[in-house]
Amino acid sequence: MNRIEISNETMKHLYGSDENKIKQTDKDFFDIKTRLVYGEVYNHIKLSSKMRELILLVVATTNLTMKEVSKHTKAALSEKVAPEAIKEAVYSAGAYIGLGKVEMAVEVVNKVFEEEGISIVESQKTVTEDSRLQKGIKAQKDIFGEKIDNMRASAPKNQKHIQDFLSAYCFGDFYTRKSLDLKERELLTFSIITAQGGCEPQLVAHVAGNVAMGNGKDVLLDALTLCMPYIGFPKALNALAVVNKVIED
Repeated sequence: MNRIEISNETMKHLYGSDENKIKQTDKDFFDIKTRLVYGEVYNHIKLSSKMRELILLVVATTNLTMKEVSKHTKAALSEKVAPEAIKEAVYSAGAYIGLGKVEMAVEVVNKVFEEEGISIVESQKTVTEDSRLQKGIKAQKDIFGEKIDNMRASAPKNQKHIQDFLSAYCFGDFYTRKSLDLKERELLTFSIITAQGGCEPQLVAHVAGNVAMGNGKDVLLDALTLCMPYIGFPKALNALAVVNKVIED
């Protein structure tokens, strides 16, 4: 099949139809977008359908493109991704883009769930108020190694609370939750930071973290390729430079 046929088939599989207002008013733009995304990018990458849709969901959340959040929530459900995993993916962006932005996306996801008759009542939390810091530090060490101890110890006295917030909140409150494992969470984090742009120092750390979790260069390149249509080439090329610097061929 050519990319037009692949695009049409993929959209019908995910959404049941390729009809939307943009196709009626701006057919050329619609064709450029859908043939690139569904006819080429989707066909090129080797990521699982679960991670493909979750990555696009967190990128849409980062970009504040709520129409895309709704679209890829529906696509994830179409690909049999667990509702709990969908929620966890969106939650995971909180520490990187801010809680207010994530709350907007959560409301969109909830609307889709309501339309689909989905209700989630079971908490995915695994930490307590007393354990969140230590379990967060453990998650950090599992990903980044023992250098976390040195980073925490070397923080100036007036900045130690920031290290505690990083460990307890970013890693304790989010990374320890159920439905997504550390390997999946690190790949989502890579995608979120890539979509933000201008966060290359953090991207260096999380490229290394992905490698430690078993996400090799081919996986990161697939994630980056998937992000590219939605974040543009400047951010994508900056992230590519980081990947190439951290992981030499």
